[in-house]
Order: sequence, then C-alpha cells, then structure tokens
Amino acid sequence: MIKIEKINREEALRYLSCSDEKSIGSTAAEIMDECEKMLLSVIAPKLVYRYFPISSSSDDKVALEGTPLVLTGKDITNHLAGCSGAVLIAATIGPGADRLIRRLQVEDMAKAVITDAFASCAAEQVCEYAEELIKNEFEGKYFTWRYAPGYGDLPIDIQKIFLDVTDAQRKAGICTSDSRMLTPIKSVTSVMGISEKPVPTRARGCVTCNMREVCNFRKRGMHCGS
Repeated sequence: MIKIEKINREEALRYLSCSDEKSIGSTAAEIMDECEKMLLSVIAPKLVYRYFPISSSSDDKVALEGTPLVLTGKDITNHLAGCSGAVLIAATIGPGADRLIRRLQVEDMAKAVITDAFASCAAEQVCEYAEELIKNEFEGKYFTWRYAPGYGDLPIDIQKIFLDVTDAQRKAGICTSDSRMLTPIKSVTSVMGISEKPVPTRARGCVTCNMREVCNFRKRGMHCGS
C-alpha cells in the first residue's frame, strides 16, 4: 500500500507560480495547509509497472517483446538507445482528488487551484515511489528518466494500449477516454529504460516537448521540472 503523508510544498508553490512560502503570506499558507489536509484525506495512490525486453529498435520505432505496443518517434528511440528493456509505469492518486477539485471549483475557486497543484505534486510523488521500487528491483542496472506519452514525438494515442499492456485499468483503476485523456485526471503513464551500461545524458526539457508552444510554465518564464 502506498501512503503519502505530506505533499511537496515547494513543488506545489512552483505550480502556483510562487517563489517560496514567505512570498504568499500567513493567510495563504493557512489555506494551503487546509487544502493539503483535505486532499490527503481523499487520495488513494496506486501504481502498476511492468518490465519488457526490447525486441527490436529502428530509427523511429521501439518494439517491446511479447506485447503489441510499439513506441514510435525519434525522441523515444533516442531515449531508449542502448537499453535492453523498458519499464512501463502507470500511477494515480485516485478519483477522490477529482471529486474534491470539482466540488471546490463550485465552492471556492482559489482552494480548487491550490488543491489541483497539490494533486499534481502527489501524483508525481507516486511516480517517484515507483521509480524507487524499480531501481531496487533492478539493482546494478542503469536507468533513463521517465518519459511520458505526449512528450516529444511519442504519440499520446498509445495510452489505451499502454494501459492494456500494464493491466492498469484492473490493477490501478486507470482508464482513458476517446481523446486519450487519463482518468482519474491525476494519473500518469511513463516509460523508463533499463540498460546494462551507463546511460548517456540525453536532451530533456522544453526543447523536446511538443507542448512547448502552448505551455503556461514557459509563458511565465518557468519550466515543469522535466
């Protein structure tokens, strides 16, 4: 069972475009405390991950052994270059967060925005926990960072088959809509490469992201941490 007892406050403030807690004042800090407490009371973190050997790789395509899933795009191919396999990760904090945020959007929009930021951070913490588990399980191996569908030129259209391959719907309650949006909303899928040798540092950040032209973080002179 995954239990989150505290949410990364510094990261939540960054989502809210605040430099640090001193900049928001005591009243806002109290509201953040309230939002964090409400969120922690309703989330139900779950995750699933599965390892697959890489069966073949070309300039723009990576196939995973024993699955119909093919990762397409030059970016993911470069990302997994030199890797012998990949771990598919699906993580969520559950539908309770969605319901809470929807309720707050009616009752108090400021609290809704703050809670949404906390929820995004909580989902990332579940992913970080998954990464720890994977690194412990594959001790002695080398790893890439987590690469999500929709990032770079890896199409978001693979979400459904990604969830099927990981059995994430049954094991973690994660589904996808016709538009390939994940539900619960605060859910994340990603790919992490595993190698027998050290993995070279590869491009990461705004320059490789297909959301860079419309990203609100970039418009504010910030970045999402990728």
